Amino acid sequence: MAAAPAALPAAPDTAVVVPPAPARTPGYYVRQRLWANRPAVAGLVFIGLCALVALLGYWILPDPSPNANNGLVQLQKQPPGFVATIRQVPDPNALPRANMLQVWLHGQPPQLKDEVASTNTSLIHSSTHPLTRRYWLGTDKAGRDELSRLLLGTRISLGIGLVAVLISLVLGVVVGALAGYFGGWIDSLLLGLMTVVWSIPGIMLVIAISLALDSKGVWVSFVAVGLTMWVDVARVVRGQVLGLRSATFIEAGRVLGLPTGRLIFAHLLPNLRGPLIVLATSNFAAAILLEAGLSFLGLGVQPPAPSWGLMVKEGYDLLGTQAGLWLTLLPGLAISLLVLSFNVLGNGLRDAFDPKTQLT
Repeated sequence: MAAAPAALPAAPDTAVVVPPAPARTPGYYVRQRLWANRPAVAGLVFIGLCALVALLGYWILPDPSPNANNGLVQLQKQPPGFVATIRQVPDPNALPRANMLQVWLHGQPPQLKDEVASTNTSLIHSSTHPLTRRYWLGTDKAGRDELSRLLLGTRISLGIGLVAVLISLVLGVVVGALAGYFGGWIDSLLLGLMTVVWSIPGIMLVIAISLALDSKGVWVSFVAVGLTMWVDVARVVRGQVLGLRSATFIEAGRVLGLPTGRLIFAHLLPNLRGPLIVLATSNFAAAILLEAGLSFLGLGVQPPAPSWGLMVKEGYDLLGTQAGLWLTLLPGLAISLLVLSFNVLGNGLRDAFDPKTQLT
């Protein structure tokens, strides 16, 4: 009788090892919630485009002259899409040609003098060295290209907002953190200072700063707007620090003997990143509106700088004429879109930093 075949050894059990899910930082969920918010993303894209235009500046302008101020009186208040034939002749008083960096900062001084040959493109060959120029958004009351001034105005508006936000963050964070962390008489003193500054209208404070510095230039407007907005930041920071100064990690830092400055700036303030980012976006929009209002009243950026508020004022003076409508509407629409973009971005950031927000 044949022997039974030996039994095969049983295969060892193979357990399927599921790799652990990758650890996600809080910033990952913030970004996911932000990207899921379409209005906030649209606002961020528009702000990015405006920032790109502001950075490129004179390099992309149809009129790269300083302040886009090269105008022809014969072409004043022309409608959008207007085409003119320009004859360019040598200018004996022309300034030397600027290099790339100088052009980016201040523009290219015109090397040739423009003269109107015709406003009819059929006569393009009737003049020597003719140049056909199209004014896509028309011209203003001085015959300047409205598109160039509108694009260059983004540099002033975003610059005002950026400087104002930086000044307000630095002052507000320092004052609010000191008031909230130390409390006592320091808190009372700094809170009184905030209340006094808060009670002064922004326009009056800007006027006072301009008079004190004896100037109404662009940089004075930048600083003046920034000095009117730091109280909002200080109040928020003070309230947050008051709630965190008794937290366990701060008490542990005190026990370990960490310096006060390190406790405030290395341990407390990083926990305020979300509220500060949201507040910075809202302050950005408020600074743009404040600058536009000041320029409209003649207290901000001065001519011939292409501030959007100043352009609205120039168009407002022409209301009742055919040109007044678009000369007022175009810069007003630019201000509205940029402020709206910052507002919807701020709302999106507020929801993104809220851990209760559900991803959709």
